[in-house]
Amino acid sequence: MPEVRLTTPSFLVLGLIDQLGEASPYDVKVEAARTVAPFWSMPHAQVYAQCDRLLEAGLLSEVRQPGGRNRRLMKLTEEGAAALRDWLADSSFVPVEARERGILKLWFGASPRVHAPVQIDEHRGTLAGYEELAESVGELLTRGQREALEFGIRYERMMVEFWEWVEGREP
Repeated sequence: MPEVRLTTPSFLVLGLIDQLGEASPYDVKVEAARTVAPFWSMPHAQVYAQCDRLLEAGLLSEVRQPGGRNRRLMKLTEEGAAALRDWLADSSFVPVEARERGILKLWFGASPRVHAPVQIDEHRGTLAGYEELAESVGELLTRGQREALEFGIRYERMMVEFWEWVEGREP
């Protein structure tokens, strides 16, 4: 099998297929949107490309469902499971890449009076959604899922606080 450089999106695909047991690229796309999208977005085309790369590298196996759509179902191979385990055990620090469009606009001179109220409202709305999710299903989540949700809650609180600070500064 060819050597393939594994990236975070590669591990996202491996992890989701591992959790689902077997999955089509479409299943992976849907599950990513349903679960990890708030803290790790991945374009749909990238899901399909990653599945193909991981299949070619021998980290996934594929079975075609008989019938009209000839749907592809993938599972982790032993090599894929080992790569995922190694990645999960790796505690190396990787700096966060914050990609906040509003912050970039501030950098280039956008008006805080225009942007801060919108940002505050949007981050409060997202925060309310996360808090509601934590209250309604928080106990059903795995520890790691609950901790990821807590990250979202704390991040949104921080963003509300930041934009309130921006809004309250002298012009």
